[in-house]
Amino acid sequence: MKKMLTLFFIIVSLGTWSYAEEQPDLSFKDINGTTVQAKGADQGLDIPSLKGKVVFLEFFGHKCPPCLKSIPHLIELQEKYKDKLAIVSVEVQGMNEEELKDFVSQKGINYTVSTEKNARMLVNYIAVRAEWSGSIPFMVAMDTKGDVQFVQAGMIPQDYLENLFNQLSK
Repeated sequence: MKKMLTLFFIIVSLGTWSYAEEQPDLSFKDINGTTVQAKGADQGLDIPSLKGKVVFLEFFGHKCPPCLKSIPHLIELQEKYKDKLAIVSVEVQGMNEEELKDFVSQKGINYTVSTEKNARMLVNYIAVRAEWSGSIPFMVAMDTKGDVQFVQAGMIPQDYLENLFNQLSK
């Protein structure tokens, strides 16, 4: 009986350990209804559709002055480096999909945008992994392998973002 219990606990422990090693599914839907497949990875995120691109993952708010000031810079960077850069933004101040669609249209945003509701798992994952307390704007920059290389809360000047892109795209 003791051997059976020991064997049971070993099997449960191994099952728990292997489950802990699996990375969570962080897939989300953007405002156009496209599902972006994403999984957690040891050093960042695995986003198959963005493989080989530098990714700027930004959390922003529609009522946040620094966030609003950053949008034209991000639009320009996305246009300039469209083949090598993917900007993904999640609005975290409560806009619904229709409101966010209107906002994106008014601002001329040319990159992937999602509501917090549609990217809840991703938001929670970043909050835990990056120790993000909710300050916005909040940027996570990943190299072409999906490894996180830069994390910052607060507005980032356009020239700094461009230099960061150039470093991460090598």
